[in-house]
Amino acid sequence: MTRHDEGDMERTFAALPPAHGKGFAQTWWGQAWLTALEGTALDSKQLKTGRRLARAGAVGAVSVRPGRLTAVVQDRDRTAHRADVLLEALSPEQWDRFLDMTVERAGHVAALLDREMPPHLVEDAADAGVELLPGLGDLEPKCDCGAWDHCGHTAALCYQVARLLDQDPFVLLLMRGRAESSVLDDLQTRGGTSAAEASAPEGVDAAEAYAAGDILPPLPPLPELPVEPGLPPSLDTETPPAAGIDPAALEFLAARTSVQAHGLLREALQAGPHVELTSAQDAVRLAAGAPGREMTDRLAAGSGRGREGLATAVRAWRHGGPEALSVLDEEWQPQDETLARARAALDSAWDAGEWPELRARANRWTVVGAPVQLRLGRDGRWWPYRKERGRWQPAAGAAQDPATALASVAAPASAELPAGEGHSL
Repeated sequence: MTRHDEGDMERTFAALPPAHGKGFAQTWWGQAWLTALEGTALDSKQLKTGRRLARAGAVGAVSVRPGRLTAVVQDRDRTAHRADVLLEALSPEQWDRFLDMTVERAGHVAALLDREMPPHLVEDAADAGVELLPGLGDLEPKCDCGAWDHCGHTAALCYQVARLLDQDPFVLLLMRGRAESSVLDDLQTRGGTSAAEASAPEGVDAAEAYAAGDILPPLPPLPELPVEPGLPPSLDTETPPAAGIDPAALEFLAARTSVQAHGLLREALQAGPHVELTSAQDAVRLAAGAPGREMTDRLAAGSGRGREGLATAVRAWRHGGPEALSVLDEEWQPQDETLARARAALDSAWDAGEWPELRARANRWTVVGAPVQLRLGRDGRWWPYRKERGRWQPAAGAAQDPATALASVAAPASAELPAGEGHSL
């Protein structure tokens, strides 16, 4: 979802979810973007760090404007850095040549309206003296971490932008100096055909649509809960704020709003579809509402968990409702295809040489030498646990990617190391 006003020269893209081990660019132009990054960066370790951060969802909202990309990127220790990547905008003369070339070829206009960038469009632009895609050295990094070359933060931003480019090549045109509305208006003016008319879908009869209501496909599944609240876009730009506007105060309010929205989404997802709870599960649900000591004692006794066990169950409930409670209580042995998928997910979650050493028992994988553990739910999601005072405690909500789940666990120094947790994978 983006904020995009007509004629606006800046678009802000909400933070994307973790990449779950998939490649960052599926289109050829997205891959060309990454080639410009990876062929320029001098330190391959920084590229690996950038991939890891982007894959873990550490890149906040991305602001795109002519000549500049900006985002706040979080390190593993949650330290936030503002990262910028600069790309030279096209000159007015270059834009004229590009638009004249494009409007002469109807296929180019149709491709752009379909959010595609065919190779021949880029080749024809190059023949006209306009290089749309960046080349080696064209992506200039700037980061407040002090690095002079691409660091993990600017690399993570570039990897995230490759995913945005896959969805919409107009992002590249905005970086090169023109907003989507401006490009389409210019094409209309030069070609005499309304871009809106060219892209308008055919109408659907209202009576037919209503009659088909009972055969419509089911609603899509509920979205996953992000590991943590998203990062608001950086307001630290070269443009001075308008009179009476305090950017620091706005950033603070945006961050607090993000936290509140994350909490509301968590509550909504935990409610989910109606599920009949057992008496023991309902006792945990009631205890999660902090009913007071006397009632908590009664719920602890009635559920058979005791006070300490109930406290652990409440932590699980707050991370994921009945599903999280089942992961806490149930130990089961993945078989055949389920086990193969779990092992494949673990193998692809980290770059070569960065895999943690894991010991497996049933549906639980424990990190060797650290008090942290991953538990596989029956729905294929991974739940992070941390050992505290001799008991495994739920540490965060579930994630589809085991690396993302493991990264959400910040083990305290006083936590105990696990001992004898099964065998190695």
